Amino acid sequence: MKAVVIHRHGPPKVLQIEDVPIPSPGPGEVLIRVRACALNNMDIWARSGPPGGRPVFPWRPRAFPITTGGDVAGVVEAVGPHVDGWRPGDRVVVNPILSCGRCEFCLAGEQTMCLDYRIWGEHTPGGLAEFAVAPAQNLLRVPDHVPFEKAAVPAAYCTAWRMLITAGGLRAGEDVLVVGASGGVGTAALLIARLAGARRIFAVVGGPEKARKAEALGAIAIDHRTTPEFSAVVLERTDGAGVHVAADPVGAPTWVQTIRSLRRGGRMAICGASGGERPDFDIREVYQRHRRIIGAPMGNVSDLRAVMGAIFAGAIDPVLHTVLPLAEIRRAHEIMEGRQHFGKVVMVP
Repeated sequence: MKAVVIHRHGPPKVLQIEDVPIPSPGPGEVLIRVRACALNNMDIWARSGPPGGRPVFPWRPRAFPITTGGDVAGVVEAVGPHVDGWRPGDRVVVNPILSCGRCEFCLAGEQTMCLDYRIWGEHTPGGLAEFAVAPAQNLLRVPDHVPFEKAAVPAAYCTAWRMLITAGGLRAGEDVLVVGASGGVGTAALLIARLAGARRIFAVVGGPEKARKAEALGAIAIDHRTTPEFSAVVLERTDGAGVHVAADPVGAPTWVQTIRSLRRGGRMAICGASGGERPDFDIREVYQRHRRIIGAPMGNVSDLRAVMGAIFAGAIDPVLHTVLPLAEIRRAHEIMEGRQHFGKVVMVP
């Protein structure tokens, strides 16, 4: 089969399309014919090395060669021993969260808090290939009417759901700020906020084209290139109050402005640090205004079922920037690294 293989860290040219053996499913596993695989920042960092030269926490490097790809939708090709409920021909999407199922957090239904938390396609071989093996317990059935490209988005959409709904506690009528609103998590957050009945949705993006696209999704767009102190716009449009909930996956470059955009008692949910992991801010701006900063990486199985159920029902229509053949994986990485995208970049074998 054809697969994207990385033999060393480096620029996109280190990505190779190679012929490799089709994997065989072991006990409790299924073999999936991959029909779509969306890219995430983890795919970029697996190729380039840890962002900023510092390891992601927790960093579990895999030995080269590696094949990444955690957001996969496809068709069951074969099942391994001890697999019930799945058969060849079933349309599925993979939940990329791997957990032990035994620790106190797993037993409480919080798989991303697992003491042995891992990500399928990052810490294991993934789906940037024609076939991939995944645990049967991590599969979710995809209805016939849902395109595979629109189903291959669990990481970003589950994360955005966790940030706004489960962790952020967003309620109808509240105001929302989404920073980095053109990325996969960001566009997902715009759609989820609208579904939840947010009153006003502020979207921080880079450039006029992305601003127009955010406005088409019902957001009040703020171009950080022309308005780096975006909190001033948020406060002006909310009569000085600020937003109830903010989602910030960017990190260091935006934290100060995001915190200042919060109302008293506001909640800031964070899931990553794509722009830098060491912000410099005055902690008094948090505690003196009763603001809260909440970590929300990925989401649990309940979050996944909720957001994918909304996608399957048509209540959320995932935003795709482009769909490319696997042979154009280098171009896909260049789009992601150059922040040219608005929505998900999806590969199809």
